[in-house]
Amino acid sequence: MRQAHHPEPDPLGPGQESVWDYPRPAICEPTDRRIQIIHQSVPLVDSTKAWRTLETSHPPTYYIPPMDIAIEHLEPNARRTICEWKGQARYWDVVIGDERLEAVAWSYPEPTPAFCGIRDYIAFYPEPFDRCLVDGEQITPQPGQFYGGWISQYEAGPFKGIPGSRFW
Repeated sequence: MRQAHHPEPDPLGPGQESVWDYPRPAICEPTDRRIQIIHQSVPLVDSTKAWRTLETSHPPTYYIPPMDIAIEHLEPNARRTICEWKGQARYWDVVIGDERLEAVAWSYPEPTPAFCGIRDYIAFYPEPFDRCLVDGEQITPQPGQFYGGWISQYEAGPFKGIPGSRFW
């Protein structure tokens, strides 16, 4: 197996956390940051009761309580995946008007004990949506099609998902 090599962490700015200080294995914790998703002028998510998952080299992924989601826009998707830390994920489509975004959200109905805080909370890939905000700031999606992290002013990278990061 190839030796994992990672780059030097970016310098920290005021109020930033380095994703290189995040733990491995991953953890989850509550956050009071305001998480919003707006798509086609529809407020899909608006929460200050989210949880975030943190893992070395990844920006946070936010899990939203169903009560803070316009749940009428979610429909179950048959896709399932396994996370070595969280367990089996089920996926959701987002349907707004005549647009269907397939498997753009996921949840863990029966997470591992360390992730019980996110049971039935729903995370969203930020890339397909018009606006994804953390405390009012438009975020940048984590690079790579596989990951669901949200990059804001609060995180310093570099971030897993960029070219050459496969073995970080």
